[in-house]
Amino acid sequence: MDVMFLSFALSSIIADLHLSGTQAGLIASVTNLGMLAGGLLFGILADRFGRVKVFSHTVFIFAIATAAMAFAHSLTAVYVFRFLAGVGAGGEYGVGITLIAESFDHDKIGKMTSLAAIGGQLGAVLAAIAAALIIPKLGWQALFVFGLVPVALTYFIRRHLHESAEFTQAKHRSRNRQPVRLSALFKTPQLAYQTVALMVMVVVQIAGYFGLMNWLPAIMQQKLGLSVSGSAVWMIATIFGMSLGMLTFGSILDYFGPRRAFGLFLLAAAIAVFGITLATNQATLLLAGAVLGFFSNGMFGGYGAVISRLYPTEIRSTANNLIVNVGRAVGGFSSVVIGFLMDHYNLLVVMGFLSLLYLLSLTIMLTIPALRRLAPSNGRA
Repeated sequence: MDVMFLSFALSSIIADLHLSGTQAGLIASVTNLGMLAGGLLFGILADRFGRVKVFSHTVFIFAIATAAMAFAHSLTAVYVFRFLAGVGAGGEYGVGITLIAESFDHDKIGKMTSLAAIGGQLGAVLAAIAAALIIPKLGWQALFVFGLVPVALTYFIRRHLHESAEFTQAKHRSRNRQPVRLSALFKTPQLAYQTVALMVMVVVQIAGYFGLMNWLPAIMQQKLGLSVSGSAVWMIATIFGMSLGMLTFGSILDYFGPRRAFGLFLLAAAIAVFGITLATNQATLLLAGAVLGFFSNGMFGGYGAVISRLYPTEIRSTANNLIVNVGRAVGGFSSVVIGFLMDHYNLLVVMGFLSLLYLLSLTIMLTIPALRRLAPSNGRA
């Protein structure tokens, strides 16, 4: 919810602060750079000191920073507050995914991480509803005040969540070892390639997600003459498709393994992006958005499951945060690229750019040897 407030407020921020497409695209990119910084910091801290304590601090940071956007009256202030929000959100992801991975059997991790990702989509629906109700009446600054809501979760986290037995045992084993370092993710050529290849895949995932979710509402407001509330309806349809895709992908991942699951969805996403260019009214737009959301973002929950199985407990949180947040930091620049493409070309060129990215990710995925070894429990490759 906190992250997606920007998508729905972007058109209003552009008008209020008189921003160019490139300046507006940089807002999301700055957020993702904050996610990278927070991911690096909090991933290491979680592997050293525990997941639960670090998790609660990250939630508090991004909630306060999101609410601070209500007082942003210049582009510089927007950049600063979004960077701080990214620091908290970037740390939260890997720690939360690691908690899930250490709490369920291997043949259920794909489904469980996908269910958690659906929670994020429900938050995006809440953001769409809040934007439709608040922005027309109170303005975009008022929308960000609701970013304080997750602060209440920190009480629940500290009171009811506990460190996993797997982490506790790993912590005991590593008591006399060197502290966790980022270099552990690159200690052999094979491991270094695996880490970088997964980063590239996440770059594509994030590029597609932020490119579509940050820009398409504004694009459709212009192309079909939709209001803020009308574009919110499209976003909800897209998010509904994403949620169904996540449920489906998690089950496919657990049953058939990552190569078949990612291969199917990446190829389908490369084709589905062009459905948006064929939309001529709100009904066809809703259908195209739901289909695109199903394939393009259905994969998101799978990355945490795969990373958690490929890396040992001692560096699992660090691996999740580094790989995903490097992907966010680099992939987030798709907002800038799409802003540039929209300033100079048409929608078909934008969708072609995204389609090529999904095909690149498919090619990279097929070259990661360790994914062959993650055979599902039923023995299917």
